[in-house]
Amino acid sequence: MFSVKAPQTELIGKTLRIVKKYSLNTVCEESLCPNMGECFSKGTATFLMLGSFCTRACKYCHVSTGKPKPPDPSEPVRLYYAVKELGLKHVVITSVDRDDLPDYGAEHFKRCVEFLKSKDSHLRIEVLTPDFQGSERSLEKVVNSKPSILSHNIETVERVFKEVRPQGDYRRSLKVLRFYSESKVAPVKSGIMLGFGESWEDILRTIEDLRKVGVSILVIGQYLRPSPRHYPVKKLYHEEDFKKLEEMALEMGFEGVLSKPLARSSYHAEEIMRDI
Repeated sequence: MFSVKAPQTELIGKTLRIVKKYSLNTVCEESLCPNMGECFSKGTATFLMLGSFCTRACKYCHVSTGKPKPPDPSEPVRLYYAVKELGLKHVVITSVDRDDLPDYGAEHFKRCVEFLKSKDSHLRIEVLTPDFQGSERSLEKVVNSKPSILSHNIETVERVFKEVRPQGDYRRSLKVLRFYSESKVAPVKSGIMLGFGESWEDILRTIEDLRKVGVSILVIGQYLRPSPRHYPVKKLYHEEDFKKLEEMALEMGFEGVLSKPLARSSYHAEEIMRDI
């Protein structure tokens, strides 16, 4: 089985105190990420904007489904103070799906990015966005804020996509990634989890699809079931499998690849960008 680095309890506590001090959410906590201890002990976190209730119900995800509250206009300000206090040089901003909002939450992403940039022009800002229902107007809002990295996760292969992500659409996600790539604003990143019952051919086809739409940074990790009520793990891949996929992805032309069992989309995000 996979091992997780022993975290530094004192530093984890410091990170949590700062996050809670500014009434923010992190995807690390909401998704029960296996790397939370390691990342928190380094003073890093992936901030979850627009509340902690998602309007979708993906079968692998631990984030709560429910009726979200209206966007809080103070959140970009609180985010900045948390980033400043944590001393971050690279910040990852993501959100729950907000299919209840006219622009699906895109304006809030834009405000967060623009406010952070106005306060610290040297800060690297990575946005990990939902698909915004494929709305080009919403995608343009995010692109126009000019983040350092544009990211959207495909999550799984097309063959099982509807089974594990019933409210999502594989081809729509590819269109989002193509839109980001064609904007030429920033490098484009995506991630895929393995273990939903996909074949090796499915995986390679997905990686090829991501490369064709312009994704240059790829993260591949093992799906781990967050609770008995979530989608079952159909297969545990070996370290050698992840290494082979990394080699094949680099051969396809990806500039940065993180392929490890416990890899997640924002895991070691700063280090990946430093290497490309």
